[in-house]
Amino acid sequence: MAGRIVRWGAALGLGALWWWAVLRLAVGEDSGVLEAAVVAGGWGLSLLPVHCVPKARATGAVPAGRWGAAWRAGEVTRASPHPRSGEVSDPS
Repeated sequence: MAGRIVRWGAALGLGALWWWAVLRLAVGEDSGVLEAAVVAGGWGLSLLPVHCVPKARATGAVPAGRWGAAWRAGEVTRASPHPRSGEVSDPS
């Protein structure tokens, strides 16, 4: 229970600090590098939970070794040529 209180307190405190920096940058005349660093850091941290997922749990993750096998493949297959390549596709 104490750990939950500490986590909530830290989240609320850091959130209040971030909003203070955002508002100071938006309306304050004497805001500077400190406020900008707090805002940029908080925004960057907000992206972490979305993009940092263990590979085993990630939706659509490429299995290990797949790209290496693709690069080592000798012949490249062509499902359809690029429209501007000048190649004529074989209808058969």
